Amino acid sequence: MASNPVRVLIVDDSALIRKMLTEMLSRDPDIEVIGTAQDPYVAREKIKSLNPDVITLDIEMPKMDGIEFLKKIMKLRPMPVLMVSSLTQQGADATLHALEIGAVDYVAKPTQDLQHGLAEKCEEITSKVKAAAAARVQSRPGGKPARIQRLSSAPGYRSTETVVAIGASTGGVEALTNVLTVLPPDSPAILVTQHMPASFTRSFARRLDGICAINVTEARDGVRVLPGHAYLAPGDQHLQLSRSGANYTCRIGGQERVSGHCPSVDVLFRSVADCAGNNAIGVILTGMGKDGAKGLLAMRQAGARTLGQNEASSVVYGMPRVAQEIGAVEEQLSLSQIPRRILEICVSEKGKAIRV
Repeated sequence: MASNPVRVLIVDDSALIRKMLTEMLSRDPDIEVIGTAQDPYVAREKIKSLNPDVITLDIEMPKMDGIEFLKKIMKLRPMPVLMVSSLTQQGADATLHALEIGAVDYVAKPTQDLQHGLAEKCEEITSKVKAAAAARVQSRPGGKPARIQRLSSAPGYRSTETVVAIGASTGGVEALTNVLTVLPPDSPAILVTQHMPASFTRSFARRLDGICAINVTEARDGVRVLPGHAYLAPGDQHLQLSRSGANYTCRIGGQERVSGHCPSVDVLFRSVADCAGNNAIGVILTGMGKDGAKGLLAMRQAGARTLGQNEASSVVYGMPRVAQEIGAVEEQLSLSQIPRRILEICVSEKGKAIRV
């Protein structure tokens, strides 16, 4: 028996955007657009009467902006919300705030040739709407972060010999924030690939750097990889680990899509498998699709320790699920357990070369 289609409410002050999104989503037999609204006040009444499965929500609207409306949704009636925002710096900052409040994902609205640019995103938008419908939504009223309980290094801890590679997609903003903010300043070097556009990764790195004990930057080509630092892949290029003499460095380059993405988690993980072998830890977090699964398997086969986020704590249990199914994950843990396990592995020399 076929499952019911995903029922979507489109909220946007632009009549053109509402029309385009309606036509685009309605082409998919698994999606039904049940209504549109030009502002949050109309949307509020339609949410009550239509009970949608997913809302697409514009950030910049009259009367009440999307951020304020999202706060009310997450407080009064938590439900999957897909943000529609511009690729500008202001749009990036607002979108990251929305993801912290509780939005599941976002679609970057083109800044030029809106009609053609949005049409090119048809597959991305429909897949994100379907993923949002299955996501685990948690209320975070006002987007206020919880008090950070930072971990301390254990006796015998050594970070200098270990490189940590982390991959994430849908739900990754919250997941990465939860992992990186609790790590101590002498944490191992960390390389991160998160699926997002270039302007978003710059903003995300700055936001993380302001709340983490470690230094967080957008990765640059040739930069030495050091303990106490996290390097985030630029949104439009691949990040790889490389060697320069006795040192690890970041290698940035290539814009081709690998496993459907640029930057790609698979590209990062495979480079870490090649360069760091059993001196590495691979972590695959929440996300839609399968990017990173084969790369994590390559890491495990090279002797690295590999961790996967479990289903219960994932916003979208896609990437971790595929990695688990192919045998790439050595240990499956809740999100809250992952930072401490990373530090424990750095302490223990035993079992560091566990192989498949």
